[in-house]
Amino acid sequence: MRGPDTALPLQFDRVSLSLGGVDVIKDLTLTLAGAAPVVLVGPNGSGKSTLLRLAMGLVQPTHGRVTWGGLAAPGDRLAIVFQRPVMLRRSARANIDYVLGRSDKLSASVLLERVGLAHVANRPARRLSGGEQQRLALARALARNPEILLLDEPSASLDPAATKALEDILREVAASGVKIVMSTHDIGQARRIGAEVVFLVGGRAIEHGPAARFFSSPASREATAFLKGELVL
Repeated sequence: MRGPDTALPLQFDRVSLSLGGVDVIKDLTLTLAGAAPVVLVGPNGSGKSTLLRLAMGLVQPTHGRVTWGGLAAPGDRLAIVFQRPVMLRRSARANIDYVLGRSDKLSASVLLERVGLAHVANRPARRLSGGEQQRLALARALARNPEILLLDEPSASLDPAATKALEDILREVAASGVKIVMSTHDIGQARRIGAEVVFLVGGRAIEHGPAARFFSSPASREATAFLKGELVL
């Protein structure tokens, strides 16, 4: 039986969001459940980042509602990693201690080891490479012990080696039972990470289903065009 503190299923019930008079999300109905990693794909401006902010409770819908495990508040079982995370002016370890709310060298060390950063624990976080900072941001998110981990194009500015290191960690995190919901502009990455795909165009979820089916037999002309590399408006 599902525990009372679960954030799943994550449900969007006819959600719309208007920002500055522009409808960014339009009448979105979507249910994300289970442990399968979900990737959000679609052209620039399709609403991927906004959907993640709605999922985290950082913005409120103009219409409709978002629920977490049937509740109207997200609780503390979610964490988010942005494309350009902000590093605190302290060491890598202290960045994690800040999230833990205490100086817990054991827990911080375990998390740093998990993301391959044990060797830079005492280095100033802002002096780390872009890939190292992204992995540190991931460790900070995992310090929250999330049930759902949201990621907004986390490897967009990384080189291939740093991207592979990040993806290896994400696969391990997903295997541990954490629900990953990640936006990406990289179709290859979507194939490697996603078990489910949500395809967005103009703030609408055009398709949602198994990744294998989406990539082999897209159901919409928009998805067919997108996968061919054509412009989709």
